[in-house]
Amino acid sequence: MSAELTHDRELPLTEHLAELRDRIIKSLLAVVVGAVICYCQIDRLLNFLLAPLWPILQEEHQKVIFKAYQEAFFSYLKLSLISGAMLMSPFIIFQIWRFVAPGLYEHERRFALPMVLFSCTAFLGGAAFAYFLVFPKAFAFLAHFAGPELTLVPTLQEYLSFTIRLMLIFGVAFQVPVALTIASRLGIVSAAQLKSFRRYAILLAFVLAAILTPTPDVVNQLFLAIPLILLYEFSILLVTLVGR
Repeated sequence: MSAELTHDRELPLTEHLAELRDRIIKSLLAVVVGAVICYCQIDRLLNFLLAPLWPILQEEHQKVIFKAYQEAFFSYLKLSLISGAMLMSPFIIFQIWRFVAPGLYEHERRFALPMVLFSCTAFLGGAAFAYFLVFPKAFAFLAHFAGPELTLVPTLQEYLSFTIRLMLIFGVAFQVPVALTIASRLGIVSAAQLKSFRRYAILLAFVLAAILTPTPDVVNQLFLAIPLILLYEFSILLVTLVGR
């Protein structure tokens, strides 16, 4: 039967909870292992994140500072944990999949697995877009915005929070095709509805860009608005293909 579940028997609630606990513990242990690995390479990770800011620092003859004794330690710890979670994300996603997959129908499994892979790729693409294209422009604008009478003296904690948050924002923004494709699969939206909503989507893209981008200049806002519009158009194409 096409509607037959992929497992032979239904597990009681207690076994589901026990399995969920085991998966969570394995995922947390994986994050700890990943954090230890990343902490051993913390200098390389920090240099990688600081690379877009180096030209500005050299121009201003400044360095990234920390204002409290514990700031460097906790900043390194935060960066290690986040990097460790990203490093071990394939294992964590595998644990989630092993927990969820037995409850899916075969056609749902065939749809879900490509969506998971596409979602991960889109998130990494959004983060890379922010790092390679947005950061250099944004930092150059912000560093010279105040004029020559003020000097940029960034702190380590503020810089890491700013860059990580912005990479997460762009990573989530690049999930638009994934979200709309899933919504189409669930019957919430159709390609025709997305096409009719296009003008509002373009307006919404510029509004979100104005809110989320770190600088008020139009150029940096376009760096987010244009990809969002292109992703929306790509979503229409995906929804059309899925609907066939």
